Amino acid sequence: QVQVVESGGGLVQAGGSLRLSCAASGSISSINSMAWFRQAPGNQRELVASVTSDGSTSYAESVRGRFSISRGNAKNTVALQMNSLKPEDTGVYYCNADAIAEDYEWSYTYWGQGTQVTVSS
Repeated sequence: QVQVVESGGGLVQAGGSLRLSCAASGSISSINSMAWFRQAPGNQRELVASVTSDGSTSYAESVRGRFSISRGNAKNTVALQMNSLKPEDTGVYYCNADAIAEDYEWSYTYWGQGTQVTVSS
């Protein structure tokens, strides 16, 4: 079983910064990639940023230049540094891990429960 847990959300004023952290744990054989998604009320969940096992990153156009995703040395953790936050960045932020669990052949995407980020104007 694989668990994904996020932390670091909160309330911040526009222009401020927040750092989100995520850790995958359990019976993990390998992790292909980890990513952050967000969902605002009434909207679909959207990809914010992702990082692969070889360190390649990608970002949504709306956050490029303001957000930075990075993996920890342990490779089962990922952080999202969010700077110059805007009210439209408000939402629940979810972390996922595309991982192969022990005794399995194929990868599966495991999701965390989400952490609330609120940016006030």
